[in-house]
Amino acid sequence: MQYLVQMKLVAQDRPITNQEGTGFIEQYIYPTLEQCQKLQDGKKILAGGPMSAAVGLAFIVTAESARDLDDLITSLPVWPRMETVVTPLTTFEDRRETLRPRLEHLKAQMQRAS
Repeated sequence: MQYLVQMKLVAQDRPITNQEGTGFIEQYIYPTLEQCQKLQDGKKILAGGPMSAAVGLAFIVTAESARDLDDLITSLPVWPRMETVVTPLTTFEDRRETLRPRLEHLKAQMQRAS
């Protein structure tokens, strides 16, 4: 299954001093970017990347289970300092199949009404 993962830095964890900023980049950002690149090379992250003009990530990940998804996200070094939103995605074909009975029902109602 595929998931859209959006991670943004929690406001109170934003580095304020130059020393905090340096430590944050070295301890959290660079290791997370390296790990994300490996996950992308391994086809676990299918698309996405860092958000422009924000301290955040947005990517589409493939995972076999909720546990696999959780393990992947929580393994990122920056995860404890991020607010994370996960959206399960379906396929275009699955959505079309889901809508087919509804469409048939609506058409039948229109025929009855005429």
